[in-house]
Formats: sequence, C-alpha cells, structure tokens
Amino acid sequence: MAGPNEQPLPPDVIGREDAVEVLRAFVVDGGLSIAFQRAFEEPDMWGLLLVDIARHASRAYARESGYTEDEALTRIVDMFEAEINRPTDVGSTTSRSQQGH
Repeated sequence: MAGPNEQPLPPDVIGREDAVEVLRAFVVDGGLSIAFQRAFEEPDMWGLLLVDIARHASRAYARESGYTEDEALTRIVDMFEAEINRPTDVGSTTSRSQQGH
C-alpha cells in the first residue's frame, strides 16, 4: 500500500530484481513510524546504514538551508548520541506476523 507522501524509488534500483527495501519511515503526529526488515546478517551493518543516511541528510541540509554539511552532520550526530544516552521514547517493535501481514 502506498503512503500519502511516498518517496520515489532511487533511480539505481528501478528494474533491479536484486534490490531489497529495508526501511520505510514516516512522521505521524510528530513521531516516527517505521517498517523494516533485518536484512543484514550482522547488526553492525545497521550502524553503516545509519551513518550513510546521516551523510545524505546533512548534504540535503547543506543544499536546502543555511547549514553547512559539517554543521548539519554534527547536529545529527549530537542528537543521535543524546538520544542513545537518554531516550525520549524507546518505542516498541512488533513483528509483521503480529500485525496481520
């Protein structure tokens, strides 16, 4: 099912049968709602994925706002560390089988 403001597919995955979607994220009522699959054999690969996302986000802020790429990345990393150390909401994770999928 498509979301109301779904992002387009990245050009390099179009037509690729070997591409696997691993994460969808939505902001709902000011909070985060995600769907994901484990996808990697080792959990440390999620660290790499999160860093890649942070770098892409910092580049977007550098293009679209008054932040430099370094300033945006620093703010992202600072918030990541603060949230790791003192979570504002740890949320919950429900398996797909429990969601009726």
